[in-house]
Amino acid sequence: MEQSQGAFFTGQYRNVLAECGIDEQQIDDRLQETWRSLFEGDDDTRIYYPVGDDMGYILDTGNLDVRTEGMSYGMMMAVQFDRKDVFDRLWKWAMTYMFMKDGVHAGYFAWSCNPDGTRRANGPAPDGEEYFAMALLFASHRWGDGEPPFDYGVQARRLLRTCLHQGESGPGYPMWDPANRLIKFIPECDFTDPS
Repeated sequence: MEQSQGAFFTGQYRNVLAECGIDEQQIDDRLQETWRSLFEGDDDTRIYYPVGDDMGYILDTGNLDVRTEGMSYGMMMAVQFDRKDVFDRLWKWAMTYMFMKDGVHAGYFAWSCNPDGTRRANGPAPDGEEYFAMALLFASHRWGDGEPPFDYGVQARRLLRTCLHQGESGPGYPMWDPANRLIKFIPECDFTDPS
């Protein structure tokens, strides 16, 4: 395989574990075991919790809350495992409880909520927004777009537009600094951090 062309162009993605000599079946078995533990396991190991018939959340076990970064990472895992059911449950929970519809943070997601959906914070954090957008773009490519809020590509582009242009014609702040192109720690500040 020509490494310089990249997987996007060749359709062949590197498997670093296989390159290290680990058997493909062992890799697949471990991935499936990890998914089952985190998404279907007992309360000592699981991080995913279904809610009702059509929602679910990823629990931040260190803080016992639900954070945009965890939700978006869970969506990335779900799309990579081709688990549209889990992806849609996570996305619907995020849109129902975390999405902010008005104020200076309209169009962003509240970075921390309790498992019952009540907000612990009313501000966004950039890592959640970035991974939400990427997971939505992957979902759009893998499964196509459905009815809102499952019109993944539309939702991703809307979120990215907010991150870049919020505040240009109304209240709010962009999450990405247009002058230096750095992702801000929070939209209202002029600094970034290592995360």
